[in-house]
Amino acid sequence: MTSGGAGGALPPYDAIVLAGGAARRLGGVDKPRLTVGGRSLLDRVLAACAGAGRTVVVGPAPADPPAGGPRWTREQPPGGGPVAAVAAALADPEPGAAVVLLLAADLPFLDARTVRRLVAAVAASGEREVDAAVLVDAEGREQPLAAAYRTAALRSALARLGEPAGKPLRALTGTLRTTRLADPDAVAVDCDTWDDLERARRRAEREGPGGGG
Repeated sequence: MTSGGAGGALPPYDAIVLAGGAARRLGGVDKPRLTVGGRSLLDRVLAACAGAGRTVVVGPAPADPPAGGPRWTREQPPGGGPVAAVAAALADPEPGAAVVLLLAADLPFLDARTVRRLVAAVAASGEREVDAAVLVDAEGREQPLAAAYRTAALRSALARLGEPAGKPLRALTGTLRTTRLADPDAVAVDCDTWDDLERARRRAEREGPGGGG
């Protein structure tokens, strides 16, 4: 069992981190390896979900991945989009945890407390009630890449969708029974542009080492 902090114990959970986007608004740079507060965006997200039993990163693997780190895979075809990335991550025939996090690799302020909230919201609901728990930003927008899902429901949605390449993420997640969680600490902010990255760096400087991750 994984500690749930003040909320008690959590059941085991897995994590999928999507790190293969084209980053067009950033000129095609390797966005997950850009730094905020002295750590790469990807490392900050991996720190937040360090309690996962199994973590899969979907994207170009480093030349020399560290031992004991996450498993790496690629969507097919490379650049095939987020649904193809989820399909690649769930292709492992070995049974995984009943709950899986689905996270973007550019969430510098995601933290373990929020991860626990997401997992607990799905795990506590019972199979007949909720398939997903999704953070909702200050503008009221759901963030399906800052969310936890019932793994079986995500697999079923993939099977119904058919060929995953090129499909929008909403085609996969939009049919699931979802509970919306407020994001009072704005941990779901991402870094799609250079301005976003600069704001994140300023925020990390203000908040210090404890901010995010």
